[in-house]
Amino acid sequence: MKRCEHPDPVLIADIPFIGNTKLSAVKTMGKMSATVQNLFQLAMKNKYRATFIIFVKFISFISIILYLRITDEDAAQHYNLPVEVKCPGTVPYTLPPSSPLPGHGIYFVETSDQTNPNFLFMCSVESAARAHPKTKVTIFMKGLTKPTLPKNLGISLLRCFPNVEIRPLNLKDLFANTPLASWHASSQFRWEPYLLPILSDACRLVIMWKFGGIYLDTDVIVLKNLKNLTNSLGIQSNYLLNGAFLSFEQGHKFIEVCMQDFVDNYNAWIWGHQGPQLLTRVFKKWCSIKRLRDSKGCNGVSTLPREAFYPIRWQDWMKYFEAITPTDFNKLFQNTYAAHVWNKKSQGTRLKTGSKTILDQLQSNYCPSTYEIIKMHL
Repeated sequence: MKRCEHPDPVLIADIPFIGNTKLSAVKTMGKMSATVQNLFQLAMKNKYRATFIIFVKFISFISIILYLRITDEDAAQHYNLPVEVKCPGTVPYTLPPSSPLPGHGIYFVETSDQTNPNFLFMCSVESAARAHPKTKVTIFMKGLTKPTLPKNLGISLLRCFPNVEIRPLNLKDLFANTPLASWHASSQFRWEPYLLPILSDACRLVIMWKFGGIYLDTDVIVLKNLKNLTNSLGIQSNYLLNGAFLSFEQGHKFIEVCMQDFVDNYNAWIWGHQGPQLLTRVFKKWCSIKRLRDSKGCNGVSTLPREAFYPIRWQDWMKYFEAITPTDFNKLFQNTYAAHVWNKKSQGTRLKTGSKTILDQLQSNYCPSTYEIIKMHL
């Protein structure tokens, strides 16, 4: 009898008894069943890991979508704004002393390709420039690729301040001759969910190491002069430090240890692992402590209390949009050097000028030139 060679799958019941043909088929199907069962068991054993990976991927996707949405909202906010502004009479025209740049100044960093500062960015730089009229305030922007600055409202206003300088950010040059050089070279060839904030975390460390001075996030409004704060950073909570403000001497050992920890314990999948968590774990090792409350400083590095830079917790960011009396406002910020506004949370929430909310009073008091523009165009 001729063996059937049908190309389609057949059932065991359809195979006639010819020697051991059916027995072989049964064995083959048994092996296939065992294989499928093993794969199923393996999947069940790793279901938590698989679920975790899927969850992380999903969160990363949502984070990117939200970031792009916020970026689009910022672009829409600036769409109908003029590209130039006449320098307000409220701009102080005190020229800083001549000194080589950069070095021992105040630094802001924009690690995205955006070159159009939003209102909070403008306010942060203006408040720093006003509080330090004789100190150079440098803005590093990754998106600057041409010798001439772009024409937009934010750049136009900030150029009115004689102690503000806007410079291109060349990441390869910045990270050169530091532990982060090899990390940056390899990071360009892989996708990471939090690359922009991690780049910001890396830049602030290297800037402190190479130049020394003060680093500020672009959502920090300065209330007082910061020059008397050296080799220090702020406490965000009972368990965490934050790098929205850093003040360190050039080449400080603490920052060197932070850069090395950045590389040795790198984790791109945990939010804040290269930022607040890095600063916290390095400080604990630096002072040989288990809890932040066990030490306010040691070995030449000090931490400042929460009210110095984070008087309103990130969980309570909506308070910035609540009205408050001037008396209560002064009481709230009496021990504050600069207020971190938690832009990642508050971005997209519209500010109503004249509302006497906390953010309204911060901007009207400490960045009046930006505030006037907000009143005209919002």
